[in-house]
Amino acid sequence: MVRKIGFGLLWLGFIAYAFFLTPPDRPDTFELIKNLSIGQWQGINPLIIALFNLMGVWPVIYSAMVFIDGRGQKIPAWPFASASFAVGAFALLPYLALRNPNQQFVGKKNALIKLLDSRVTGIVLTVTAAILVAYGVRAGDWGDFVLQWQTSRFIHVMSLDFCLLSLLFPALLPDDMARRGGKNSQIFWLISFIPLFGPLFYLCVRPPLPEEGTNTISPEQQAAAN
Repeated sequence: MVRKIGFGLLWLGFIAYAFFLTPPDRPDTFELIKNLSIGQWQGINPLIIALFNLMGVWPVIYSAMVFIDGRGQKIPAWPFASASFAVGAFALLPYLALRNPNQQFVGKKNALIKLLDSRVTGIVLTVTAAILVAYGVRAGDWGDFVLQWQTSRFIHVMSLDFCLLSLLFPALLPDDMARRGGKNSQIFWLISFIPLFGPLFYLCVRPPLPEEGTNTISPEQQAAAN
């Protein structure tokens, strides 16, 4: 109950901060979002381009956890995971507040869960994120980014959303590890303290999810549990 209340208060606090304590929207915000969305990036700071696209990577990372976790929940996971592609942590925080601990996967893996459970998905996401981060860091204008963070609600909230998504990932990690037979606390803390690439590393190396009716533990799961 304390965890549920904590996530609920964090959600309400994030909403209040985003609407009342952030800088006002700039007149060109809609045009900036449109250009970022359709790939017209001329004249846009590469740091903002990279951040905007990384905010599309995060929902896939969380989908690879939430769709699996949602199998054992009373609430459906897909509305929250789908909405996170548009509003990030604003959509995921209610799910974290409403979900219950769930260390089992019930039923068979459908096509979507097989895709999200695949290590190939984790590798593709990692390569994509690495390219975006390298592009933003090498080509970006940090002074301009700080100025926009101070004067644009869109940039300000998007940056905080990225940070919050990094902090929230450990809330789903223990149950996902348990579903796969992993109980290595060192791996848990290592992943928890590495923003973005910690979760991506986990998606690349986690053992396959066992399906209902599987009585044996794979060698990969045995190794992860040691």
